[in-house]
Order: sequence, then structure tokens, then C-alpha cells
Amino acid sequence: MRQQIAEILDRKVTQNIIMGVILFNAVILGLETSDAVMARAGGLIKALDIACLTIFVIEIAAKIYARRLAFFKSGWGLFDVVIVGISLLPFGQGIAVLRALRIFRLLRVISVVPSLRRVVEAFIKALPGMASVFFLTAIIFYIGAVMATKLYGDTFPDWFGTLGGSLYSLFQIMTLESWSMGIVRPVMEVHPNSWLFFIPFILVTAFAVMNLVVGLIVNSMQDAHAAEELAETDAYREDITARLDRIERALER
Repeated sequence: MRQQIAEILDRKVTQNIIMGVILFNAVILGLETSDAVMARAGGLIKALDIACLTIFVIEIAAKIYARRLAFFKSGWGLFDVVIVGISLLPFGQGIAVLRALRIFRLLRVISVVPSLRRVVEAFIKALPGMASVFFLTAIIFYIGAVMATKLYGDTFPDWFGTLGGSLYSLFQIMTLESWSMGIVRPVMEVHPNSWLFFIPFILVTAFAVMNLVVGLIVNSMQDAHAAEELAETDAYREDITARLDRIERALER
């Protein structure tokens, strides 16, 4: 019985159905934000939301029954339990923030779609290297903020009057959001040589350092994909070996 349920859960059709329910539930939760829609069909929408949640609970219960403790050894299994468990919390009408957490059910798409799981796993594997890059970025930001505060704090106190203000202004410059007309050009009108500070800062942070982060994630994704292909190859080889052994034993008889 457990084996049959496990086979049903692992079927592509079952996974597609669950993914469809997740996406449908996301639409339902979006409709709940509309007062006009809730006034017309609030009862139906809430009933559909409960139906979707019931399907999720049944799916999780079936997985636990079929796989027993092995289910909880999987990080994605625990992820599904937490996401569905959030939806089962007794939210009151006045706890709007907690009720809004139900939209996290959409994250279950990650555990259903293998390609999305690969992306998340690659991101997690890249975190140690990214931590070093972020630490380097923090050092660069701190040095830049101290310099900007001392150089431009007196003339532009709103942007560079304090260390915190300088950090925020430099972050805006790094994101390239209104950095030229919004900050740099007004500063250059008072300090014509200030481009000698801002241009190298942009080149180092927005292009060099952030590309390091992208490179780490891409490299981790390639490693994860290669590991997955290797695992599939090993499984295929073991299956072929087992079949050949059965054929040899049959011929010996």
C-alpha cells in the first residue's frame, strides 16, 4: 500500500496536478485582496481556498504515510510541511499580516518543479562564496561612505551629512537608480572633480563585485546540474547492471 501511494505521488501527472492547484490557489489568494470581488463571491472564494488547502494537507499526509521518516530527512519535505503548516495556523480576523502569509503556498512550486529546485539548491551552495563577496562589498561601502561624508557632507548634508546617509546614497548610486541626474551631477556642480570618486565606485561595486555574485550562482548551478546528470547516469548504469545480472541468472537456469 505504501509503495503504491509513493508511485502515485511520484507520477508526472500527480505532480502537474499539484502544481496546477498551487497556481490556482495563488490566483484565489490574489482575488481575496479585491473588496469588489469578495463582496460578490466571497463565500465561493473562501470555499475554494479551503479546498486547495485540503488538497495540500492530504498530499503531505500521503507523503508522510508512504515515505515515513524518510520524508522528514528531505529538506524539501520539511519545506512543504512549514509552508502548509503556516496556512493551518488559527488566524483571527484582526491578524491581517499573519493571514497574508498564506501566499507563501506559492513557494511550493519550487519543491514541485525540478528546475526551480536546482536554482534554489545552487543559490544555497553559492552562499559561502557570496558571503565573502558581500563582506568585501561592505568594506568598500564603508570606505566610500567615510570618504563621501568627509568630502561632500558639508555641502550636501541630505545625502552625505552622516555615515548612514552616505551609505544609503552610495547604495542608490550602486543600483544606478537616478545616480547621475539625481546625485552625481548636482555634486559635480559644486565639486567638479567628484567624478573621480563616483565613477570608480560604480565600476567596482555595480559591475565588478555584483558580477562576482552572478558568477558564483551560475557556477553553482552548473555544478548542481552536472551532479544531477551524474546521479542519473549512475542510476541508469545500476539499472542496466541489475537487468544483465537477472538475464545471466535466467540463462544459467
